[in-house]
Amino acid sequence: MKIKSTIVAVLVLISYAAVAQTIPIPPYPKGYFQWPLHLTPGIAANFGELRPNHYHMGLDIRTDHKQNQQVFAAAEGYIARVKIEPQGFGRSIYINHPNGLTTVYAHLNDFNPELEKYVTDQQYQLKSWRVFLDIPPDLFPVKKDQFIAYSGNTGGSQGPHLHFEIRDTKTDKVLNPLLFGMPINDNIPPDIYKLAVYNRNSSVFDESPKIYAVKKVNGVYIVPALIRTVASKISFAIMAFDRYENSGGRNGIFQALLFDSTKPIAGFQLDSISYNETRDCNAHIDYRIRSKGGGWLEHVSRLPGYVVSPYHLINGDGAVYISDDSIHKMHIDVSDAYGNTSVMQFQIQRGPMIQGSTSYVWAGTNAFFFPNKENKFETEDFIIELPENCVYDVIHSSFSSEGAPPFKTYTINASDIPVHGYFTVKIKADIPAESQNKVVMMCAGRGTPAYEKASLDSGWYSAKFREFGSYKLLVDNAAPTISPIGFRDNMKATTLKRIAFTASDNTMDLKFTATLDGNWLRFTNDKGRFFSYIFDEHCPPGEHELKVVVEDQVGNVTEKVYHFTR
Repeated sequence: MKIKSTIVAVLVLISYAAVAQTIPIPPYPKGYFQWPLHLTPGIAANFGELRPNHYHMGLDIRTDHKQNQQVFAAAEGYIARVKIEPQGFGRSIYINHPNGLTTVYAHLNDFNPELEKYVTDQQYQLKSWRVFLDIPPDLFPVKKDQFIAYSGNTGGSQGPHLHFEIRDTKTDKVLNPLLFGMPINDNIPPDIYKLAVYNRNSSVFDESPKIYAVKKVNGVYIVPALIRTVASKISFAIMAFDRYENSGGRNGIFQALLFDSTKPIAGFQLDSISYNETRDCNAHIDYRIRSKGGGWLEHVSRLPGYVVSPYHLINGDGAVYISDDSIHKMHIDVSDAYGNTSVMQFQIQRGPMIQGSTSYVWAGTNAFFFPNKENKFETEDFIIELPENCVYDVIHSSFSSEGAPPFKTYTINASDIPVHGYFTVKIKADIPAESQNKVVMMCAGRGTPAYEKASLDSGWYSAKFREFGSYKLLVDNAAPTISPIGFRDNMKATTLKRIAFTASDNTMDLKFTATLDGNWLRFTNDKGRFFSYIFDEHCPPGEHELKVVVEDQVGNVTEKVYHFTR
């Protein structure tokens, strides 16, 4: 037993050395950045972890389930930017460093007092709570380990933690922080659960893969049975996760590399990804399976439309070609950022499949969308225009329409087919002139419908979306609603700590403005749940008039005025 274990360990070390040589690991400086909290290092999520419509782009650092832990600069530099938004990062700080890198600290509560005052002054000057401020380099220099802010739960966060990133300052590419020698204890190799096999003679959107369970034998993951395929060109995807000591949960893997016998074919390494590219996570996974509630299957070879990607094509185009009936001995090496590696072995042969994969049949097929090309589909009253690099593999497009003009519903493709960026949808409709500036287009895809104000040109209404589904024009004459929370007109507000409102609209996108005695007043909108003002020096004791105005995206306005005594 000890001999077998030793052999497996040696094979794993040799395999990881092969991976490292085939896909070089960037030589980032170790020890330059310190841990940004004075707490025992631990993470809840790592770089490259798979999320809906994006890679996780940094480390989610544990804060002992508490807010307002002190956050410190990871290295010397200067505060270059501050961002405040209702979702996303919430309140965040960007620090530029002399070595050409930038660190980002997100989901913060208050900044340090000097920075907090500066940001507040800028918000009142710009009359906007939501800001993205470029700060002069000489205004807020910081030393390594200098206090900069308190941790929190703002923005898109779902629990107290600190989101931390390291970026290339010049390109704004986000780098994998664990490659910088962060003090995370990790001696655990990734776990591998499933293998998926694809017929790459057709589009991945035209079929369902054959999925095999994986078992671990003497330290190596195997598919016990010989895999049979009728395809001469195949590719693979894996379900695998990483774990960290004292961190728990399933985290993302760092890299995977496919071998045909001893020949490396292709693989990926999750590092150096920009926010313009993070949505391409949808091409890294089997999006259709995930959208139907299935697990995360990661393609080991890239899809043809995944242009700027973490994939490396080592021999050929990343697919495996089976030109004879011989048995191919394959293995996939899966590693984390600390070099811990797991190996999955399996054998595949051309021939009748024991259990065939199920083909996905399209109804009403009448067009193709191709990767790496501009694509257009049109009828007499509907047009969809996709820019280059918008689709990831060939799409057999399906189209249907129902209802009567001018409010027909047009459906093209299923919402389980991913697209990278925004595309234009045009609908031809005859709408009375008095309603033309109130027209919105609705896209019903996956989840909550999206609404965009439609622009009119020569009888065609157009809007941009980035999801396939059903599209329809609507005339929006409904004004938004405003509801105070624990506040009313002619109120004595001496005991209140804040004033808050909820605002809603049938098309969701709202602009909120508040003035106190004619002067702009800063209401926050964290997480987009409600608008809140915490009493400060901008509301001195005395009688006041508060005016609240909410406007939707087509100009419907609701205004309310309240009088109160402070």
